[in-house]
Amino acid sequence: MHPSSRPPRIRLTAIDAGYADKPVLHQVTLDVPALGITSLIGPNGSGKSTLLGVVAGVIQPTSGTVHYAGSPAPAFVPQRSTVSDALPLTVRQTVEMARWRTRGPWRRLTKSDHATVDEALERMGIAHLAPRQLGELSGGQRQRAFIAQGIAQRSDLLLLDEPGTGLDPEARHGIERLLTDLAADGITVVQATHDLSSARAGHHCLLLRDGRLEAAGPPADVLAAPSL
Repeated sequence: MHPSSRPPRIRLTAIDAGYADKPVLHQVTLDVPALGITSLIGPNGSGKSTLLGVVAGVIQPTSGTVHYAGSPAPAFVPQRSTVSDALPLTVRQTVEMARWRTRGPWRRLTKSDHATVDEALERMGIAHLAPRQLGELSGGQRQRAFIAQGIAQRSDLLLLDEPGTGLDPEARHGIERLLTDLAADGITVVQATHDLSSARAGHHCLLLRDGRLEAAGPPADVLAAPSL
């Protein structure tokens, strides 16, 4: 069954959202199908990051509802630019932060937590980088570390805000392949992206413009929209 024909993993109904006195999303209603890659596309200022923040639960809508079919706790990987290179964190410590969110800051990580971190590092192909500082990594390696942090949250819903921004073509294609593998393993992936080739490689596409949903469906159909 193609992901776009599956029941929704997320359903948004009549969502309005924004920041302080600046409304961004206007009456957005949409479904995100389970077990595939959904790409949020649209021009700058169209509301992609805001929509992702609503789904992640870090932005509260002013009206409307968000319904999750399954675990209500998505794993959220923000834009690379929101995390400073100067943070004195190793790759392993960065991924371990996912487990602290689950257990709380004052409890020691268990053997199971460490195994989860090891698995995420291996999955992203960066186990050999575990002792390295974040600031020492290339853009692609750093992004893999943040995706590993998302995987270590053990959610079947992974949200990524512009995962390919600032990466060279080879690194972007590597991230694209990793997301395809994750979807094949039963994780629903939602990414906000400006990379139309990455959106074309996914399973479902949502086109936003001026805070409104303009088109939704298979990438080939949405990317053929006259407004693009």
